Amino acid sequence: MKKRTGKQVIALAAVVLLVAMYLITLLVAIFDVSASGFWFRMCLVCTLAVPLLAWIFIWIYGQVTKKKTIADLHLLQDSEPEEETKEQES
Repeated sequence: MKKRTGKQVIALAAVVLLVAMYLITLLVAIFDVSASGFWFRMCLVCTLAVPLLAWIFIWIYGQVTKKKTIADLHLLQDSEPEEETKEQES
C-alpha cells in the first residue's frame, strides 16, 4: 500500500468533512427538522472555511518541510527570469 503524505491526508480530510456536511444538510432538509436553517448556514460557512484552512495547513506543511507545495505563493511566479539574471551576473 502506498504511503500517504501529509498534504494528501489534509486534502482527504477536507473532502470528507465537506461531503459529510452536505449529506447532513440534505438529510436535515428532507426530514424537515427545525434546525435545518442552522445546518444550512453551517454548510455555507464550512464551504468557505474548510478549503481555506486546508490551504493554510498545506502551506504551513510546505514551510516546515521546506518543500514546494501547491499552496506556495511563489509557485505562480516564473522562475526563468531569476535563472537568466544569475547567468548574466556570471
